[in-house]
Amino acid sequence: MKIGVLSDTHLSSPDPLLDRILEDLLACTEMILHAGDIVSRRVLDRLEEGGVIAVSGNMDDYDVLEAVPQVRILSAEGKRIGLIHGWGSKEGLAQRILLKFGSEKPDLIVYGHSHVPFWGKVEGTYMFNPGSAGHRLYSGLRTVGIVEVSQDGIEGKFMSVGP
Repeated sequence: MKIGVLSDTHLSSPDPLLDRILEDLLACTEMILHAGDIVSRRVLDRLEEGGVIAVSGNMDDYDVLEAVPQVRILSAEGKRIGLIHGWGSKEGLAQRILLKFGSEKPDLIVYGHSHVPFWGKVEGTYMFNPGSAGHRLYSGLRTVGIVEVSQDGIEGKFMSVGP
């Protein structure tokens, strides 16, 4: 199963770049996840039109915070996927997120917040951060990702969405 992943769009309203991400770059996926910092209800409405499953982030307005949870556990191809935004410094972010899930760690945790793409294992758990689809704060790029989940394993990759 191919899962599209985006985070940190930081938009007050939908824009052509968000449309391109949903209708072009992630069109080949069977599920799309958004790891928070959507910012406005209008953007959340656009994401939901595209079937996106989201969590809230620290920059989201009250309408978004009331509409979507901070943490979700999903299932794909027999694997458990945790979806969360993150908080605090980018240093130690993955470890803080792991602690949030406690002993019930999923097979994969998708998160955002740092704006820095990351794919790898942390303390035995696969972790994927697509970077930021809206801000080039730390990495200098706008990125999204695709995670492929199968019975045999999990693989992640990144795509640039432009300047």
